[in-house]
Amino acid sequence: MRNKLTFLIHFLTASGACFALLATIAVANRQWSDMFLWLIAAQVIDSIDGPLARHFELKKRYPSWDGSSLDFVIDYATYVFIPAFALVHSGYFPEIYGYLLGFVIVLTGGLYFADDSMKTDNNAFLGFPAVWNCVVFYLFVFQVPTGIAGVIIILLAIAQFVPLDFVHPVRVKKLRWISIALTFVWLAISMRVIFADMSATSLDKGILVLTGAYFFFVGMILQYMRKSKSPAS
Repeated sequence: MRNKLTFLIHFLTASGACFALLATIAVANRQWSDMFLWLIAAQVIDSIDGPLARHFELKKRYPSWDGSSLDFVIDYATYVFIPAFALVHSGYFPEIYGYLLGFVIVLTGGLYFADDSMKTDNNAFLGFPAVWNCVVFYLFVFQVPTGIAGVIIILLAIAQFVPLDFVHPVRVKKLRWISIALTFVWLAISMRVIFADMSATSLDKGILVLTGAYFFFVGMILQYMRKSKSPAS
């Protein structure tokens, strides 16, 4: 019975689709706080279902069920498609530019997810990891001017295919506990902003900038350190 209960981990992964649906409804109703709340809920599930699946060896127990494929479907919806939909539907950009930037996100994000080399040997992401939900969250919180926001989106879309490391907060062993601690800090501040109806204090913004900068640059720093220690070819 205990072994059979491990299949519930697949249900946990699949529950991310429920939050994706709730987030989509929130976008349709222009309820941005609700949308980000459901996207963060899906992100939390995404951070715990993988370690659970590996710990209980779900691939061996249920070889006909591919948890990775299920995870990818939901991740594309919550990390890429819904944030792009929100960006277009919100009117953040003038209509034609909103559509074009939305197309850039969903097209490049889809290609990124289809790349089997998106993970490095040390479990980092190779290229910007298509966390467009976080990008849109920052754009909404900081009310970035549309011209600058458009440039950021284009540069990050390109960065998905640049061979630079971006740390996975759980799977990359180097600085893992710092990464996990800062993940909780980021989560706490993000939830505070969401429950304040997307209104952030100066302190909130400062912490979001610092934690965001850590996750954006630490993988590249670790990558540089590894290469500088390796023997010259």
